[in-house]
Amino acid sequence: MEVKDRALKVFESWYKKLPVHKPSGGPARGTIGAALIVLDRLKGDFDLNLESHRAAGQSQIKGASGAAVSRILSKFVENRPFIKEGGRTNRGGPGDIGKMLEAIGTTRLEHLTTVERNEVLEYLQLFLVEKVREYHNRQRLKVIYDPSQSTWQSINDLLSSARDTGKEGPVAQYLVGSKLQLRFPHVQIGNESYSTADDQLGRPGDFQVGDTAFHVTVAPMPAVYEKCKRNIEEGLRVYLLVPDRCLVGARQNADTIAPGKISVESIESFVGQNIEELSIFSKDRIVEGFLRLLETYNQRVDATETDKSMMIEIPRNLLR
Repeated sequence: MEVKDRALKVFESWYKKLPVHKPSGGPARGTIGAALIVLDRLKGDFDLNLESHRAAGQSQIKGASGAAVSRILSKFVENRPFIKEGGRTNRGGPGDIGKMLEAIGTTRLEHLTTVERNEVLEYLQLFLVEKVREYHNRQRLKVIYDPSQSTWQSINDLLSSARDTGKEGPVAQYLVGSKLQLRFPHVQIGNESYSTADDQLGRPGDFQVGDTAFHVTVAPMPAVYEKCKRNIEEGLRVYLLVPDRCLVGARQNADTIAPGKISVESIESFVGQNIEELSIFSKDRIVEGFLRLLETYNQRVDATETDKSMMIEIPRNLLR
């Protein structure tokens, strides 16, 4: 433990001295990716000479690629997209990595057994993985708002962007919750963390308004239909909200489980139509309505989630 702590202290000092890359708000992602790769290579060959880690062109770190970084991150159960090019586009990478190797050299890890040394190296990798997680928590979802598009399409694009980063499920749930809050401002609309199961809270669905239960899912599996059936048996009306791509199949399954008793709608239509109605179908007011939806969404996410990367960066053309 003493060796680990000493190595981590030296490693943290190296990290804190790295130049801040303004777009990411921290060190360049390429440097972090290259460091993860070099630390991984040191487990097999503890060579602290920078030249041994340079690619043929000398300006890049050998083996640096987005795929290689992803493989390392996945070992630590971090599967969100982090970088596409590894350290190959980060020209400052070799210099930063050289200083990292020098820092590691002061810890005398060469005197440890291979097993002990690799435990320390993995400990240092974990430090960087936590920085990757911090990066994701800082980065909000980026969306483009095109006022010439239909509101349905704007919601569809938002869900697609969320799906690309593995956040479609929570984004869909918070969009529906925001729509309900805007539509019924005098009704208490539940706002629980996405990871909280309905059964834990004793609620009939993701939301309940009056005697109607709302279930939101981007992957309608048998369990959700069973919940809908149970709701009906308890005297509740039921809405099942799914992405448009799942709509036809979800309706067919719902009619098999409870013919004519489950209202199945697309999330795009359910949320988009609400914006249209609240905006009285006025082009100028629809822009304002979409802004209100995103602001309400961010307020709800911020109130319940520690992972702020679920929040949405408001497009500039909405902030006029």
